[in-house]
Amino acid sequence: MKTVLYIKNMVCNRCIKVVKEEFEKLGIKIEEIELGKVKVPEKLENNQLLNIREVLNRNGFELIDDKKSKIIDRIKTLIIERIHHTKDIAESINSSDFISREIGYEYSYLSKLFSSVEGITIEKYIINQKLEKTKELLVYNELSLSEISYQLGYSSVQHLSNQFKKTTGLTPSHFKNLKENKRKPLDEV
Repeated sequence: MKTVLYIKNMVCNRCIKVVKEEFEKLGIKIEEIELGKVKVPEKLENNQLLNIREVLNRNGFELIDDKKSKIIDRIKTLIIERIHHTKDIAESINSSDFISREIGYEYSYLSKLFSSVEGITIEKYIINQKLEKTKELLVYNELSLSEISYQLGYSSVQHLSNQFKKTTGLTPSHFKNLKENKRKPLDEV
């Protein structure tokens, strides 16, 4: 019997590597691993789950137990994957349809659940993630603001600039010229 574990704060490829290494140290075989989720081929004993929980906590992760928390974490993981690990989200389907299809629930239910637990809407969470990606791309200085705007699915450079200034208090060009890094880790966005 397979066991699927949902893990909070597992938001990047480095996170996957750390979790995989820790499971190997515990002698637990992984069948499949992706952001926020690990599938093992057997049913885990209580002592194994305790060990996993302890190891995950030491590494800044958290094992998610209840169904609603799993849904919220899955929503966050889908948004992070889409914004930070997909080349052009501009050509993708809209976020509400994407999230609803991937999770298997009506978007209105997911939206209410997310807002009630997280204290912000899914839309605001998406905007925050897009702005963190914008910061990253501005710091790397490889793309123009127009290219960043297109890549992240904004309708115009002005729309991105307005959101950026409203949220950070800075224009994208002012942010780009700052010497200090004002980016946040993805699990803190």
